[in-house]
Amino acid sequence: MAEIAISGLEPHSSVDWPGELVAVLFCQGCPWACRYCHNTALIPAGPGTIPWDQVADLLTRRRGLLDGVVISGGEPTLQKGLADALREIRAMGFRTGLHTGGPYPARLAEVLPRLDWVGFDVKAPFDAYDRITGAPGSGAKARDSLILLRDSGVAFDLRTTVHPALLGPADLSRMDANLAALALPPSRRQPFRAAGCTDQALCDVACP
Repeated sequence: MAEIAISGLEPHSSVDWPGELVAVLFCQGCPWACRYCHNTALIPAGPGTIPWDQVADLLTRRRGLLDGVVISGGEPTLQKGLADALREIRAMGFRTGLHTGGPYPARLAEVLPRLDWVGFDVKAPFDAYDRITGAPGSGAKARDSLILLRDSGVAFDLRTTVHPALLGPADLSRMDANLAALALPPSRRQPFRAAGCTDQALCDVACP
């Protein structure tokens, strides 16, 4: 049984892995505190609220109905049991996806061989990560993780949440230049969502 803290479960989603119908597991805990986070209840580290045997039972019953399973968060690579969870999911016959911001490059490297797809959240230009995540050195961690992802051969989607109070046109241009220097494509922009965000200053700013 995988030792992984899960606090949310979406039985079917068509938006969390483009082109695939998946179940989504939401892990508890994240080392970053991005101001626009819409899953703030998942930031504190701690035990999950959904036992793994309940997850495994649901997935067993959904064989043949789903294309795969995405592990999201929070930040999944915080979980020491992530590799075991992915192994068990694959053993059930599902393809595996991961949502990550890349704060733990070594653990990402461990699980990449068990993944079919990664949705990677690029937060900002690497030298500006700290003002988004609140975590010193987070840009360097993300850069290292992106290099690992690039070299892994695993399919990926780079995406960036854009709020005008946090990222302006010059920031986005520098961010894409950072990615181009790593031989990576520009990230796909996704708009800020006020739902679930606890930063009222951001919610009060009108977004396009």
